[in-house]
Amino acid sequence: MKLLTYTYPDGRVAHGELVDEAAGTIEEWGDGDLLGTVTAGAAARNGAAGSSGDQQRATVALDQVRVLAPLQRPGKIICAATNYQEHIVEGGGTPVDKQRTSPKLFNKFDTAIAGTGETFVIPEISASADWEVELAVVIGADCDHVPVEQALDKVFGYATANDISLRKLDNIGFERDTENPWVGFFDWLEGKWANGSAPVGPYLVTADEVGDPQNLPISLTVNDKVWQSGNTKDMIFSCAELVAFASRLCTLHAGDIILTGTPSGVGATTSTWLADGDVMVAEVAGLGKLVTEVQKAR
Repeated sequence: MKLLTYTYPDGRVAHGELVDEAAGTIEEWGDGDLLGTVTAGAAARNGAAGSSGDQQRATVALDQVRVLAPLQRPGKIICAATNYQEHIVEGGGTPVDKQRTSPKLFNKFDTAIAGTGETFVIPEISASADWEVELAVVIGADCDHVPVEQALDKVFGYATANDISLRKLDNIGFERDTENPWVGFFDWLEGKWANGSAPVGPYLVTADEVGDPQNLPISLTVNDKVWQSGNTKDMIFSCAELVAFASRLCTLHAGDIILTGTPSGVGATTSTWLADGDVMVAEVAGLGKLVTEVQKAR
């Protein structure tokens, strides 16, 4: 199922299932975002969430609402760094042996969440905003120390995401200490936390419909130019391995999101940064196109 969170012109937020994509017909399940549906887990996948017996659900036309991120305030957004070999190589690194390392994880805050069609405003402290198309994994059941073999059983569904990143800090009223080793960590720390820097959507597709998450074409364009084109089969650590590893560090809750890394083709390789008026389109096959416009801070 393709599930959506959306808002009406009067500001009411609701969620439902996109039952006819060609016609743009949504079957409404209830108020609020999809968190309650995700928490319901198997009941939602069976179409039971939001209904009472055989009660007829209302329908709404997609063009009458504005689509939001599926989950408005996820508890955690955990991100995998350097999870594609070609992305490591394009950044000047050498391929890694996964038998001799572990996933490298960082986090974003819930204020980074944005939906398709929303505008990312480049913060004035950095002119080096970059794109990273990623597969998002949405946890559907609380889990702790889950084995790899059972990890995908804890996944509710998947979505397209864009891990927008600020690669370096501009001078903001003080002289930058380039010898300070912390300078090189800006990309992994403050560079990941900007408002709207984690667009997700347009919808959340349930795990049963996706099937194997390790065989999905993934791509990103900027102003219709293809910059990234890969496949999730090329991940170093699979979705199951990322879920299992993260659950060894902290308890995962229903509604938590894991971003699984990006293939090669980021702007940092050629020092090509996002600019005012750019339009990014991220896409994972079967999960929809995620559109993000870019604006420079005024």
